[in-house]
Amino acid sequence: MTETITSTHNQRLKDLRALRDRRGRDRSGLFMAEGEDMLTEAVRLGAPPAIVFYDAGALGPADPPLDMLSPEVELVPATARALASTGSLGSGSRVIGVWRQRWAEPAEIASREGTVAIYLHDVGDPGNVGAILRSAFALGAAGVLLSPRTADPFGAKAVRAAMGAVFGVPVARASWDQARAALGEDWRTIALVPGAGTTLGAVVQQQGGRVLFALGAERAGLPPAVVSASDEQAHVPLARGGAESLNVAMTATLCLYEATIHRLSPDHG
Repeated sequence: MTETITSTHNQRLKDLRALRDRRGRDRSGLFMAEGEDMLTEAVRLGAPPAIVFYDAGALGPADPPLDMLSPEVELVPATARALASTGSLGSGSRVIGVWRQRWAEPAEIASREGTVAIYLHDVGDPGNVGAILRSAFALGAAGVLLSPRTADPFGAKAVRAAMGAVFGVPVARASWDQARAALGEDWRTIALVPGAGTTLGAVVQQQGGRVLFALGAERAGLPPAVVSASDEQAHVPLARGGAESLNVAMTATLCLYEATIHRLSPDHG
């Protein structure tokens, strides 16, 4: 039986803490996710972890959710204090899992079922990236493509915001040109630009087929090269006198909704 880790200076915990930093994740190809709900969702989606560190004072291998793990998953007991030193949650967690990063190729996203995909250009907030992954998974998107400078979807903040979607929706790194080349002519590209083009609802209804929405960072927006290379431009109409813009995660969710659930509704004009 594995000996319970008691020291915060234990090398295995140091390696686990390194996953809180992007350099550590890039170097190892691993990422961590905290909490029993996250572990349960990953297993439900067929993405079991490689390692699970757990609070030995609160859980045992026969207790849920540890009891649903296969023997191939390494279980590492630790004291609550030692485990808390590794996580990113102020309240601590009884379970921290370690997974290998799951990157898709842009061509894989193009070949999947689904009428919509999202391209994020230089979106720096990992919370927004995670929230978009959650919406993409919930609304049946084929996948999410991230520009090279978009935030890491496997960072702690993004993983928490995704609420398990990081285990279910394909994510790829690609430049705009790479994304368009991989998806091909079957996909219509729509750039979201405040106040430009037609309204989101109208542009989605113009044609059927598959749609790639391109969204930029909230302040900078999309660069002219991406906008000019897109098939169309669209915007989300806002009430006069209200907020000047929407959060990028909210905008992406509206795009996904219009292109999936809402477009299929017989009452949607």
